[in-house]
Amino acid sequence: MNEQRKQILEMLAEGKVTVDEAERLIAAVETEPPKAEATPPEPRAKKPKYLRVVVDSRENGENAHVNVRVPLQLLRAGVKLASLVPENALVQVNGELQRSGMPIDLNKLKPEDIDELIEHLAELTVDVSADEADVRVFCE
Repeated sequence: MNEQRKQILEMLAEGKVTVDEAERLIAAVETEPPKAEATPPEPRAKKPKYLRVVVDSRENGENAHVNVRVPLQLLRAGVKLASLVPENALVQVNGELQRSGMPIDLNKLKPEDIDELIEHLAELTVDVSADEADVRVFCE
């Protein structure tokens, strides 16, 4: 006899419940699926922790390399991604995001949009190559 059924019968013996109430309680207990037979949850995919922005710029004959690794928690706190990307590269990144099916303008990013952006970026790598700059945005 399982523990719950035993408790119901004890309550009946003590007069705390009627016979009808005890029958309903026992029926409810018997229809519950056993906890030991529950299927284990499927393992979740590893969540990314960082947003990586890599820019190689060749503007006005000068070479510049930017390699930024931003904790996603910082993005969630409201830091604007647009401030990390040079203006000319930002236009290209926005265009590439649009072509990749992410209708997000990094210039107009709001804190409430961060979680949606993070979900999309976890599955996406954006590579932009142009004469004056190469930009790569991805999560790791």
